[in-house]
Amino acid sequence: MTDPNLQEIRDFLVRLAQEAGPKITSANPSTVDTKKNSSDLVTETDKAVEDLISSSCRSEYPDYTFLGEETSKSGRLTASPTFVVDPIDGTTNFVHAHPYVSISLAFVQDFKPLVGVVYNPFTQHLYTAIKGDGAFLTSPQIPSSFPADGEKVISTYEKRRLPLRQPAPSLPDLSHALVTVEYGNERSGNNWECKIGTFNALGRARTEQEGAMVQSVRSLGSAALNCCSVARGDIDVYWEGGCWAWDVAAGWIIVEEAGGMVVGGNKGEWEPAVDGRRYLVLRSGAGKEIAEEFWSKIQGKLVYEDTD
Repeated sequence: MTDPNLQEIRDFLVRLAQEAGPKITSANPSTVDTKKNSSDLVTETDKAVEDLISSSCRSEYPDYTFLGEETSKSGRLTASPTFVVDPIDGTTNFVHAHPYVSISLAFVQDFKPLVGVVYNPFTQHLYTAIKGDGAFLTSPQIPSSFPADGEKVISTYEKRRLPLRQPAPSLPDLSHALVTVEYGNERSGNNWECKIGTFNALGRARTEQEGAMVQSVRSLGSAALNCCSVARGDIDVYWEGGCWAWDVAAGWIIVEEAGGMVVGGNKGEWEPAVDGRRYLVLRSGAGKEIAEEFWSKIQGKLVYEDTD
């Protein structure tokens, strides 16, 4: 097998994302099923978009493996060249017509993300990265004036290197941070108690025991777009437990190429696995000391039986 051409793969994934986008924006998600529980949703559009992407990947790259949210049985990676796909990251948002939704496409080899494409078809924000080549956001420019009656709006697009503020400002400590966390679909047991206790510690005053007093917390509903917000630099830290490789693989390489880093969601996990299901994502300018401070606020330990 020849070495993969990462630029060709990036361009191929961009075309796929843009082809799949209208299937999402034009859909009316009336058929909604549940997987694990009522907070873990899947629609016919999820399945249709994954079918489109998987058939295209297998046709264009028949020697590569495919790992998709709607068809994977294990959620685990191998060392083989693999397309890692979440057809709709943010399905709950999609069902509620909240436009924080993305198509997440990654190319992973030897357990390392090498190419990432994340596309929000509602905002037409396209995030891309290739290992060693930087991370970029391509988005529509806001028109300076409204068109006259009957005239079409002509969209022009701007491609910007990430992070958007360069050089990225340093982050002194968590009390200066805007943090993103997610509930996930486990609503009882150890991991739920760990999350709720940690959320409490993040918000608690620094004068109280274990308090971080972060400036605020966001819960936005798409792991891929959360990672892209960290890469952009408008979210400082993102802590996640319970998602899968297809949720984070594309965002992972985008963050790294924007100068940020991904470590584990538990204390001391400096070299997490892409399919390890717990992550701490930090923007450029937030160094290892921020990771260590965050780890010190975690109330317990995130444990997932399929990875531990």
